[in-house]
Amino acid sequence: MAGEAVTLQLGQYAGCAGAHWWGLQVSAPRSPAELRVSTLLRTEREPPTPRLVALELKGGVGELMAGGAGTEAAVAWRFPRAAACGSGPITSTCACIPRASTSSVSTCTMGMAWRDCGCLEAFGQGESLLQDPGCVEELEDRLHFYVEECDYLQGFQVLCDLHNGFSGVGAKVTELLCDEYSGKGILTWGLTPVSSNAGDSRKNIYRLMNTALGIARLSSHSSLFCPMSLRGSLGIKPQPPVAFPYVDCDASLDYHSSAVLAAALDTLTAPYRLCSSQGSMMHLAETLTFSGRKAVTRPPALSDSQVVAAWASLPFPARPGCSLPDALCAHPQAVPWKLLSPCRERKVSGCFAQSVVLRGVGKESHISSCAGKPPASPLHACESTEEALQRYLHTLFPGAFSTSHVLEQPCHTQPPYPQFFSPLLTRQGFLLDKAPRYPSAAVDSIPVLAALQAAPVVRTLLRGLYKDVQKLNARRWASFFSAGVEQDDFQEALEELQTLAQAYETGFEADESEDEADSD
Repeated sequence: MAGEAVTLQLGQYAGCAGAHWWGLQVSAPRSPAELRVSTLLRTEREPPTPRLVALELKGGVGELMAGGAGTEAAVAWRFPRAAACGSGPITSTCACIPRASTSSVSTCTMGMAWRDCGCLEAFGQGESLLQDPGCVEELEDRLHFYVEECDYLQGFQVLCDLHNGFSGVGAKVTELLCDEYSGKGILTWGLTPVSSNAGDSRKNIYRLMNTALGIARLSSHSSLFCPMSLRGSLGIKPQPPVAFPYVDCDASLDYHSSAVLAAALDTLTAPYRLCSSQGSMMHLAETLTFSGRKAVTRPPALSDSQVVAAWASLPFPARPGCSLPDALCAHPQAVPWKLLSPCRERKVSGCFAQSVVLRGVGKESHISSCAGKPPASPLHACESTEEALQRYLHTLFPGAFSTSHVLEQPCHTQPPYPQFFSPLLTRQGFLLDKAPRYPSAAVDSIPVLAALQAAPVVRTLLRGLYKDVQKLNARRWASFFSAGVEQDDFQEALEELQTLAQAYETGFEADESEDEADSD
């Protein structure tokens, strides 16, 4: 048995993504049982409840509802209270759980109020909060409560805001987890909203510096770290947000953008939640530790750091009754997915290792060629959807180490998940040739294809971020450092970013000029 995982949500945007994710968990049917419910949920209660510790600012996102997230004014720090840990029934819910799910989802989170700290703008502010012995003690108590009730703890999922001071909170929390639970998996997702800081140079610069410090520190304390956002770039220059062809997503709304990330997260984490597999969080991390990564002398703090990029096709383009080989053959040159790990250069191709999950495509219809006729393609000759997907990946990513899983269970998208889908989709998320004359019912589910990749695009992301931060005049931003970060530590983090980026080189970057990103 792979065991259970404890989830931590750190920050307001992480709370939005987490709220949608728990909503997806609640709406998913229990049969067929392809995903092990007990990995993330406490199944001894009915309905099952998340094994969740959530930290956010008081007055934060509130309940997620169809109209979007609540007011994001922040006046004090708190752990959203759901109920005290113990033997009584849980009757109240975390503030960031969807309204429509409050009857089905409740959490056991910390209920103490921290000092009045305004909004957490800087990395150092977040770090300093976790230096309060009383706060650390209560966090440890809540973690121990969940850990002790697990039959076997496989690790921790950490959803963390990357753009604000919660990156500093996440750095200290993951350090604590790394120290206290050595050998357990720590999968950290650094999340950034699309909301623009155009015209506010201070917020934009703070976002950039928080992101740089966050990636350097979070990755050093995690088994696997993945930055995720619909932003076009984590750098200083704005880029168009990620867009999906069959989703009418207003990326500036946290309610929309976090829903996309939640669907991706629910799919990407499937490998360590499968009923049919003993795969664990650590196993997933190990499969992405690719042998082709460049050997780089790295400081001890970065010796095991692993940063990966996320991709998703939402929904995966398939027509009703279409076989998987038919759907894949429609995209012979490139997988029809979008990069969810912001990088201004999105044409970087290839990968060293990847974990791919396809869900929502029926396994029974994997063969569409007529009996007695030769297969239409090598993919049609495959005996299963798993074999067809693996062969497709091998063709497009020759030499890469690819693991893949195919699930019949789709991603369920009932409200409060936003109904932002194209009229070209059926209720099951499959493509129509033309929109129906009359509006159809809501899209109840969609097929999703998602992947985690250890790939050269990680190098591009890290290198671009490093160069953008290097261009800053740190002396102009003394207020950022006054929050608790020493400039020497900041420079050290930047060097760690650069060193980490070098591990993802392919060998073709040797002739690049020093100003490779200046013209972007």
